[in-house]
Amino acid sequence: MRRVGVADPIQTGEILGAIFYNDEEQKKIAEQYKKQLEASHVYKNPVVTEISPLTNFYPAEDYHQNYFELNPNQGYCQYVIRPKVDKFKKQFASKLKK
Repeated sequence: MRRVGVADPIQTGEILGAIFYNDEEQKKIAEQYKKQLEASHVYKNPVVTEISPLTNFYPAEDYHQNYFELNPNQGYCQYVIRPKVDKFKKQFASKLKK
């Protein structure tokens, strides 16, 4: 994640996410979802997710895996991640597993 020209990305939520694709089909799908999310106006600011080819991949340490699911009461999860997850679930409810 990279900062997007803000003093405190945790307070503003302005952190650049990234999607890494393995082939052109994955790239196309990622770009379509990004456009759909922007068109829905779920977020007040433009979606700045970077879509780039996957070159190197290094798995995170075990304690990073499923962090939100395992630590839902942590401040960062409550105030930064949960609102984003809720907005995402609202926008893509029909695509989520039941």
